[in-house]
Amino acid sequence: MTGRDPQSENAKDAHLHAPSSRIFLIGPMGAGKTTIGRHLAAMLAMDFSDSDHEIETRTGASIPLIFEIEGETGFRRRESAAIADLVTRPNLVLATGGGVILSEASREALRQNGTVVYLRAATDILVERTRRDRSRPLLQTDDPRGKIEELMRVRDPLYRSTAHVIVDTDRRSPAAVARDVIARLKSEARDEDAGR
Repeated sequence: MTGRDPQSENAKDAHLHAPSSRIFLIGPMGAGKTTIGRHLAAMLAMDFSDSDHEIETRTGASIPLIFEIEGETGFRRRESAAIADLVTRPNLVLATGGGVILSEASREALRQNGTVVYLRAATDILVERTRRDRSRPLLQTDDPRGKIEELMRVRDPLYRSTAHVIVDTDRRSPAAVARDVIARLKSEARDEDAGR
């Protein structure tokens, strides 16, 4: 952890104050992980990666096609392998897929290798943000709201137990959420330093 210089809080010096060398964003589909992650990476002068995009690059296939051919089990296997690699990269903000926390190995890898932020959003917001998105295989159903509610019943406790910090994204701009994440992580880092 570098020393804090109160005179260097502007954007070009933000990387000197990055609260962690790796920040991992978890949360449901539609929470804004990718968009907020890009803002966060830019503000902190860090690299950005999206685990779903990484899987698509590695396989040469879209997420829906992987689900169609290999099912969710096959996709989760690929996701776990990608996460195991991505969590070791330095200076990284990583946006993960909504189901990444279903794997105990992935949960552990995220918690042990960086700071995990749960981007939380209300069901109404998630439904609104995902309703026209055809790239989400689990939501191609007659009742997407019911599916989101079902997924959250299972996943919310896992998001909570994996995260170091929880930040709400409802009705807020991605930049505002990113600034909030930075403030929260710096506060956590100060508290940790004070506890030593």
